[in-house]
Amino acid sequence: MHAITTRPHALLPRSAVQANRLLAVMPHDALDRLLQDAEKVRLVAGDVLYSADNPLTHAYFPADVIVTLLLESSGRPTTKVAMVGREGVVGVSAFMGGAPPPGRAVVLNDGSAFKITAAALKAEFDLNGAAMRLLLRFTQSLVTQMAQSVVCNRHHQIEPQLCSWLLGSMDRLPKGNTLPVTQEMVAGMLGVRREGISQAAGILRKSGLIDFRRGRINVLDRPGLLARACECYAVVKRETDRLLPDRPAT
Repeated sequence: MHAITTRPHALLPRSAVQANRLLAVMPHDALDRLLQDAEKVRLVAGDVLYSADNPLTHAYFPADVIVTLLLESSGRPTTKVAMVGREGVVGVSAFMGGAPPPGRAVVLNDGSAFKITAAALKAEFDLNGAAMRLLLRFTQSLVTQMAQSVVCNRHHQIEPQLCSWLLGSMDRLPKGNTLPVTQEMVAGMLGVRREGISQAAGILRKSGLIDFRRGRINVLDRPGLLARACECYAVVKRETDRLLPDRPAT
């Protein structure tokens, strides 16, 4: 993994971690404790933050990157089960006390995240305070997303799946309407053939909803995508917004 620590010796101030929604609403006393073990790191597309074979030493709170949680099965394509961006944390087993789950957590785009040691996060979780409840709320939203992915992969056509994926990805980027991904990458994350993604993307392009060039997908009409997306996007977004507060706990 090509992680470059940008502030190796300085304690990050509260204002520096506001790019991550979960840290932004963390109670100040809990956040101050976590910042003792926090670093801002640079991540590169393709970095693997954890896998079943590697010990989980840190949790990652994305600032402007999207991390895809992937499962692999012998003889079958890799499948996305969830995405985590600035709304959450990658590596919930760091505070739940378990080993890394099956599969991999792969960085989708270049950007930055806040890395906190698993030991520090587990210690804060074990205080049974507001931080624990906040982390459990995010975990519940992640479980909802994983469960909805099962339904989506089994029952929905590629075009509405692609629309939902594009909308969810845009929500997890801080600004702009461009996703640095190829159609082959999207096919791998959705567990479908590249030809299916090419056909669906071509339809959306002809409808004026997206445009794409080598390594880039540009979203041109978000309401249009929303109209064509399967219900999975709305289900996951509604649950995430319900569970995560918009201000720190007192």
